[in-house]
Amino acid sequence: MIGLQELEVFLAIVEHGSFSEAARYLHLSQPAVSQTIQTLEKRFQMNLFDRQGRAVRLTEAGQTLAPLARELLTSSRRLEEMMHTLHSEIGGRLVIGCSTASGKYLLPGLIARFRQRYPNVRIDVEIHSREGVISRLLEGGVGFGVSSKQIEHRDLVYQPFFSDEVSLIVPAGHPWTRHGRVTPDDLLDIPVILREESSGTREVLRQALQEHDLTLDMLNVVMVLGNAEAIAMAVGEGIGAAFVSRLAAAPMIALGRITEVKVEGMRLCRELFFARNQRLPLTRSQSAFWEFMLAEVQWSSEENRGMYRNPNVSSSSA
Repeated sequence: MIGLQELEVFLAIVEHGSFSEAARYLHLSQPAVSQTIQTLEKRFQMNLFDRQGRAVRLTEAGQTLAPLARELLTSSRRLEEMMHTLHSEIGGRLVIGCSTASGKYLLPGLIARFRQRYPNVRIDVEIHSREGVISRLLEGGVGFGVSSKQIEHRDLVYQPFFSDEVSLIVPAGHPWTRHGRVTPDDLLDIPVILREESSGTREVLRQALQEHDLTLDMLNVVMVLGNAEAIAMAVGEGIGAAFVSRLAAAPMIALGRITEVKVEGMRLCRELFFARNQRLPLTRSQSAFWEFMLAEVQWSSEENRGMYRNPNVSSSSA
């Protein structure tokens, strides 16, 4: 009989693209992951992956197993939740998918307060790209997703949750730090590090530049990186300036490695949304979390803050 843990290992390799990354995600040794897959392949008497160095690719058998494995694991989680409904306390497992910055800096505080009220709920946070979060929502792999863009789909509903400021950062000691403020045209005179083309931050910057008759092509782009924290580190090394989520830049700013500089006439904000798949009924723990999150948003609105703000990140004036 196939075990659920075996399927979790299999899907972790599918999601992360390699045995080593799956092992790191699951907090297992790589030999343990390899042994689990060997056991599965021996049971099925066929290979599930084509090994190509460190990278792996699904075989036809693996492609057949993947959606069925996701369905079984989702059903298992729902069964676990249903069993908890036999008790008075809400418990079970809750899975949230989110982007890197929001996962590292935004959710922990919210989850901590939620678990003070519902200590028997286990919460797993999966880190994906924006597109990956939406994909996991649609397939039922996660109960909720944090996304920076509302992708139109009949099954998805969105709740505005957080207004993430996008800041211009420069290396500590840069000449601009003496003034603390520059004009949009000044951006044409310095090397710039950008996020990848699919990034919500990059899209926000593109729109802001357009309002000043500027384009991304007019910037002196010296590097493109797909991770906000990596960009902040690159700025700290003096490679160039960049626009990044203030959530992601805050640690490097606190260390004095980089400095935030205002751009006259530009205030960049990236709205974050909680999303859920309305086609799937909410479990008790999911329903409790959704109501808790809505209450947080309502509280922040009554405090004239507009959206929930991370108490660990201070706001700055425009």
